[in-house]
This record gives sequence, C-alpha cells and structure tokens, in this order.
Amino acid sequence: MSPTTRKTLTSILNQQYLCESLTIKEVETLLDFTEFVTFDRDAVIADAGEVGDALYFVIKGEAALIYSDNGQDMEVGRMVEGELMGEMSFFDREPRLLAMRALKDDTQVLKLTRKMYERLRVEYPYIAVNLLEHAIISLDHLVRRVSEQEVTLSRYIFGPGKR
Repeated sequence: MSPTTRKTLTSILNQQYLCESLTIKEVETLLDFTEFVTFDRDAVIADAGEVGDALYFVIKGEAALIYSDNGQDMEVGRMVEGELMGEMSFFDREPRLLAMRALKDDTQVLKLTRKMYERLRVEYPYIAVNLLEHAIISLDHLVRRVSEQEVTLSRYIFGPGKR
C-alpha cells in the first residue's frame, strides 16, 4: 500500500464509527493488519458456500448481498461505505449463505483475514473490541433493514394489521 493510499485510508477510517474511539496511531495499527483490495463491478468479493476466512470493511463503492436459488440471483441487501460485511460466517465459521458482489467499478474494501484478526486480538485487544462492537452494530443494521423489508412486503401482500 502506497504512503498516499495509507494516509487516505487513515483519514477515511478515522471518520467511521469503527474507529470513533481509536487514536490515529491505533487506526494506523488496524491498517497494518488489513489488506486493501479493489473490485470491478460485478466481481465476487466472497462467494456463498465458503466458510468466511475474512471480513470486509467497505471503503468506497457498494456491495450487494446475493442469495442464489436454482440459478436465480436475488439481492437481499446492500452494504455501503463505512459498513462491515462477511462478519457472520467469519465469527460463526459456518458456510456463507450469501455471496458478496461489487456493484460499482473501483469498489474498495479493507480485508481482515482470520489469521490477522487473531493476531490483532492478542496484540491489540482494544482495537479488536472496537471491531467486534462494529460487527454487532453492522449485523443489527442489516437485520433491521431486512425486517423492515419483510414488514413492508407483508403489508403489501396481506394488508395493514394482517398476517
């Protein structure tokens, strides 16, 4: 990672909830444990069926969460700049139910592998705790969005107050 990219990423991360309570030095330390990856539009970031060996923090662009059913792809969610994705399979070590696909050219993510997370957890537990809190909040946002969509669909199909 070039010094310019590193400086830009430090600045971006410093403005995110993930790093809200971290010092600049701690943000830079977090960067030492991640890999900066860029994806073209429609590129698969992580595929369904894989056990999550990494989680991803969206820096730029947008990613779709895709469920495939008999060859039909259905978008079930979107992750935007500042959000974490892939944390469910990463932490429970179960195969991913959804694929993650870049929706825009030059979609940029920070990738944190399990091996690097385990080192981070031991060497910098305060940073790891911040990451875990962000993962919980990210999952909460996703569950709330899916719940709101389900309620909206239910009202559309059954009418208000019916189910």
